[in-house]
Amino acid sequence: MSPELQFQNDRQERIRSYSSDNAFRSVSAQWLEASMRRKYVYNFDWLGRPIIQYPQDMVAVQELIWNIRPDLIIETGIAHGGSLVLSASMLAMLDMCDAIEQAITIDPRKSRRKVIGVDIDIRQHNREAIESHPMSSRIQMIQGSSIDPATISEVRETAKGFERVMVFLDSMHTHQHVLEELRAYGNLVSVGSYCVVFDTFVEDMPENLFPDRPWEPGNNPKTAANEFLKNDDRFCRDPEWESKLQVTVAPGGFLLRVK
Repeated sequence: MSPELQFQNDRQERIRSYSSDNAFRSVSAQWLEASMRRKYVYNFDWLGRPIIQYPQDMVAVQELIWNIRPDLIIETGIAHGGSLVLSASMLAMLDMCDAIEQAITIDPRKSRRKVIGVDIDIRQHNREAIESHPMSSRIQMIQGSSIDPATISEVRETAKGFERVMVFLDSMHTHQHVLEELRAYGNLVSVGSYCVVFDTFVEDMPENLFPDRPWEPGNNPKTAANEFLKNDDRFCRDPEWESKLQVTVAPGGFLLRVK
């Protein structure tokens, strides 16, 4: 066995072992709760824009994009734009690698790879910062509720012609809202790609963790994903990500489209 294959095998065995390591899983959950109470998730930037994600989830996103090589990423929830910039920067890297492999020059302004960001309220200072960012040519923002029929229609129209599509859901985290998002955008996910449902961790946290928000245990993205998967056999959970990351806001939220 080659050293590279041995390394990969050792990694997979280690990741599999975490799923039954109750002590490790417990301390990871405790750290997630403690860090969330301290707003740790707000501490980071991606290429100069605030990104409200854990570092582990940022790494997971880049692995997914690198492996799937999508030409379109749809994101609900924009906030400061860091997640859009992360996705756009990965798409730029894919273009660069394609150019090197094919010995061609790719004009980023003409690249097909792009990110669509949807938010009900794109604040002007955030819009201006995103539009002035070096990755802006790859980003299209749509203002409106992600479950409004007009917004869904605009996203679907824009997505026409793209072959490999990935979706990240990270807007309103109530059960009904996320369920409607899954029903609206699940059809756009290409086979072999992912719909990542963020903030499923709420289901496993104490009831008082978000006293000023409408989501809580029993009413959150994980309960929505559970209901969605019961009625849509085109998707299944990919449990490797939860086991691999341990600290993630999306446990059980990495949905792989299999058919």
